[in-house]
Order: sequence, then C-alpha cells, then structure tokens
Amino acid sequence: MSRATAVKTILCPCFAGGVQELDYLSALADRGVAAVVFLSASNTIEGADPQAYELLRSRRIPFVGVNGQFEGDCRAPVFSTDDLLAAELAVDHLYRLGHRRIGMASGPVGNRPADRRVSGFLDALARRGIADPERWVVRQSYTVEGGQSAALSLLGLGATAVVAASDYMALGAIRGARRQGYDVPGDVSVVGYDGSMIMDFVDPPLTTVRQPADRLAPEVARSVLALLGNRDVPVGELLFAPELVVRASTAPPKSR
Repeated sequence: MSRATAVKTILCPCFAGGVQELDYLSALADRGVAAVVFLSASNTIEGADPQAYELLRSRRIPFVGVNGQFEGDCRAPVFSTDDLLAAELAVDHLYRLGHRRIGMASGPVGNRPADRRVSGFLDALARRGIADPERWVVRQSYTVEGGQSAALSLLGLGATAVVAASDYMALGAIRGARRQGYDVPGDVSVVGYDGSMIMDFVDPPLTTVRQPADRLAPEVARSVLALLGNRDVPVGELLFAPELVVRASTAPPKSR
C-alpha cells in the first residue's frame, strides 16, 4: 500500500441565519486549509461580496468554482453545467410532446445558474414561435414551497407544463398542481433539474435534466490536485452538457 497523504474534506453548508461563507473561510484559513471548492456558493451570486476570494488570494490558498463564474478579476478554474442547454432540453422535450403553454418555475433573480436557465428558456420558446415568453417565467426560492407557489401562478395562466429550476421545486409544482385538482402528468407535465437519485422513486417518477456530476466532479478534483502541486491549470469556465432523463411526470397535453 502506497504512503499517500490522507486528504480530509470539510463540508461547510451555509443557511440563512447560520454560519456564513466568509466566517467558514476565515476559520479554515486560520487552520491551514490547503484548497477550497465553491460549490454553488458566492460564485453563483451576481454582485457577491468579493471578500471571500480576496481572503483566499491574500493567504495564497487555491480555489475552484462549481456552477458559477467568479466576478471581476477573480481568475480561477470553474466547472459548470451548461444551463442554457439544460433549458433547451426541457423545452424541446415538452414541445415535442405537444405542449405550447410551457411555464418555468425559476430560482431568484441574481442567482447566476437561475438567470442562465431563464435566458435559455426564453430563447427556446422564442425559437419555437411562442409569443411573449417572459410571461411564462415565475421567480421563486429554490424550495418545495417556492416550486408550489410558482406552479400555482403558472397554472393560473393556463400552463400545461412546468419546467422547474430544481428537482425539489418540481416536487412543489406537483404538489401545487394536485392541490388544485390536476393530475400529473395527465393534466400538467413537470420537468425537474439536478438529477437527484431519489426522483426515480417519487410519485410519479420525475422527468428531469440531470447535471453531469459523474464527469464534472473528477475534473474539479484533478484541478484542485494540480493547484496543490503548483501546476498550471486553465482558468475560466468550462461547461459540461447535461442529460434529459425521461420518466413518468411528462406526457402529451390534454386540451383545457
């Protein structure tokens, strides 16, 4: 067995009202952390406070971003899912089924992946000749409750299909539709985003756009190890193509 140096990974989740990113980074830097991966963290937020990146650069601690490019002159490797393509895959699937009133339950304004998926969604509708595509976008939080609220608004506009910004928002959309007496997918089709493994076991199993974590994660790890070895790593954002996984939450529309 080789005498490889053990690598310890520390996960630092940030929640409203809890320990925040800069607090974590300050503590980790003081304890000699070797590298940092921003996993859908401040690198995904427009106008984020740059103190986190500046702290790491001042301590010469390498870092990598996932699912969001850093702002300003913050040059670092970033690995992201292609959100524009993700929206296109979802819309194309629903359009081919016959849906023309397709809504999007999106994440909040200023969240870079959410903004990108909205942009891709609007472009996908426009390319298919659907008028006034902006009216089919509702912004909400990345929660089950946010998905439910957005879906109720979209159903009120007559949507026959909902593209959700996350699998959990999609579950909220299904719950909201059912509470209004709609069947999924008989009356309303729902597409999620992420590719959570448990979505094969919900009712109905969720059609989703799966992030390519199996391809993205190894690239992140290789980049971190290269940085730790003082080797050159390409900076900027590298996009990975997502995959549409069709299950039972989508079907051709009924007229209503």
